Amino acid sequence: MERPGAGGMESSECENVSKEKGAFEEEEFEASAMDSLIDMPFATVDIQDECAITDVPHINLERSKENERISKNQIKKKKKKQKDYQPNYFLSIPITNKEITRGIKILQNAIIQQDKQLAKAMISDGSFHITLLVMQLLNEEEVNIGIGALLELKPFIEEILQGEQLILPFQGIDTFGNQVGFVKLAEGDHINPLLEIAETAKRTFQEKGILAGENRGFKPHLTFMKLSKAPWLRKKGVKKIDPEFYEKFISHRFGEEMVHRIDLCSMLKKKQSNGYYHCESSIVIGGLESPSSTILQRYRKDIPSWPSGKKPIGFRDLINEALRRERMGLKSKVKQIKELLLKPETQARIRRELFEGRSVNNSNQGNQVDFGATLT
Repeated sequence: MERPGAGGMESSECENVSKEKGAFEEEEFEASAMDSLIDMPFATVDIQDECAITDVPHINLERSKENERISKNQIKKKKKKQKDYQPNYFLSIPITNKEITRGIKILQNAIIQQDKQLAKAMISDGSFHITLLVMQLLNEEEVNIGIGALLELKPFIEEILQGEQLILPFQGIDTFGNQVGFVKLAEGDHINPLLEIAETAKRTFQEKGILAGENRGFKPHLTFMKLSKAPWLRKKGVKKIDPEFYEKFISHRFGEEMVHRIDLCSMLKKKQSNGYYHCESSIVIGGLESPSSTILQRYRKDIPSWPSGKKPIGFRDLINEALRRERMGLKSKVKQIKELLLKPETQARIRRELFEGRSVNNSNQGNQVDFGATLT
């Protein structure tokens, strides 16, 4: 059907333009790259209006095609970058409470009794953990950067907790798309500090230039099974985790885990003998015991931007300020020592102790030492 007012453009050509533009806009939406097309001449032109214009110069059409080609290349590059981002390391909160691991083993055995094929989909008890952050570390240098970021993260976490222990209670079962089964983290006051720690970790690692984090929001969970561990199950007709398998545990309380450690672990390297992941480095959590935390506590009341009872905004600046004040104190002590050494009576005492018992010549040479020049 010919569109009214199409002028010299055939209806088939108009439809082709519409199809091409529709396909491009769909691809553009899927790639989340709308911002890159805002300034393009055809970005805000309706397809019907585009087909109705009869006097568009040929050069404008060529420019539109060129802009479209450039945009498609940009989208392809973005897709390639996203595809190349394959996390191979993660921050882990290990589950060490035997009550929790025993409860999960009972749950796993109950599921296996209903379908023995699912035994291969179960997570071993030595691997139970909460994933705090995923990242990509491609070589030893990047791993070392990751270790440095983890160590830098410690005082931030300690300040978030403010000397309190972070206790995580686990209750109930849920799944991700019926493909991954996990024990849920119960609601409570522990959620906010855990989310804050996760966000701080993401920011700390990204500031080091590390590709870290996921597009989806952080949802803490304790995985006990996933079908992807046994891909052959799909060929045998097992395409999802049947909710009936775990219905008796839907509200079960598994216990509480006191967070005492955060590990930087590899997804790909050989696991340890106890079943836990290969660990590159760890930080111990619990109480304000580190030197940096002690310094912060010492100067906490003196920093105007730290309102009483509130968490600081710009915590990194507060650490820098606290360390600066600590250095100033040390410099003051060094200055006092220098002043003491420059006093004539101190120099005379040093000469006596250094040159007592030596020959007169050596003693005379020692008297010529310019302590003032040495210390300034």
